[in-house]
Amino acid sequence: MIEYGEMLIDSLGDYGNPGMKITRMVKSGQLIRLKNGLYETDDIIDIFQPAQAIYGPSYISFGTALSYYGIVPEHAFHVTNATFSKHKDKCFHTDICSYYYTDVPADVFHLEVETVRLGDYTYRIATREKAVCDKLYKMPPMGDVDQLRVLMFEDLRFDDEDIAKLDYRTVTELSERYGCKNIRLFSEYLGGLA
Repeated sequence: MIEYGEMLIDSLGDYGNPGMKITRMVKSGQLIRLKNGLYETDDIIDIFQPAQAIYGPSYISFGTALSYYGIVPEHAFHVTNATFSKHKDKCFHTDICSYYYTDVPADVFHLEVETVRLGDYTYRIATREKAVCDKLYKMPPMGDVDQLRVLMFEDLRFDDEDIAKLDYRTVTELSERYGCKNIRLFSEYLGGLA
């Protein structure tokens, strides 16, 4: 269970120095420190589990979601998350892994995000279409569909079969909200496959 430091200090009030007790519990592995003042009291089932508690509102996206869905061949060694209106990227290094947070437009933040239940926890993750759009949103603008194709399949190593299975209508609706050339080109590319 995720606990705030103040709650732990209150529960450890019998100790002369509850802060020192928390430090010892972290060193012994009884607690997992997620960030200053935030701890996990149980074993972590999955690295996605604490992502939204560390910094939010947020959802898992970008390279992590692309790896999760098999759209890119690489395994994600850290968890990348989308936020909105934060105006500054954040990174939190934990004993589990590192958690990265970066903004997407507020107009699209709530769209195409699924909630996944994992034991007593839930986390939010972008759909396949949204994860690709989020990734392309953060890339430098491409000049045309051919340049975008090179970016997707050579530079980012997207799986062409997985990309071809994405829902064109969903991507088109998202592209209208992102206001991003790369995503407009991506919608155009998918339209050419239909």
